[in-house]
Amino acid sequence: MHPLAHAIAPLLDHIGGTAVPVDQREPGDIVLHWEGAPAVAVRVPGQELTSALDRMIRDVENELGAKLPDLPRPEKQKAVRLLEERGAFTMRKSVESVAKALGVSRFTVYNYLNREQSGR
Repeated sequence: MHPLAHAIAPLLDHIGGTAVPVDQREPGDIVLHWEGAPAVAVRVPGQELTSALDRMIRDVENELGAKLPDLPRPEKQKAVRLLEERGAFTMRKSVESVAKALGVSRFTVYNYLNREQSGR
C-alpha cells in the first residue's frame, strides 16, 4: 500500500472513506497524487441522507471502541440504544441499514428496540 494511503487512513476511517489502488478506482473516486503521480484513489460515502446515519454509526463505533459487527451481543444492544437516542431510527430504511452494519437481521434490531422500550 502506498505511504499516502497509510497517512490518510485515520481521516478516511473518520469520514467512512476507503483507499483503493488507483487501477481499481471507480467513477466518483477521488485520485490523490504523490510527487506528481497518481498514488491512491479515495472512495467516500455518498452525500445522501444515509450518510447522516453512516456518521452516527461511525460515532457509535468510535464510542464503543469496535466495529459494530465485532461487538458482543450486549454491546450491539447498547449500540442500538445509542443510535435510537440519537434519532437514527427516524430515518427511512434505517433499521435495514443498522441491521446490515451490525451483521444481524432486521428482526433482531426490532427485538433490541422493543426490549429497550419495554425496559423503560
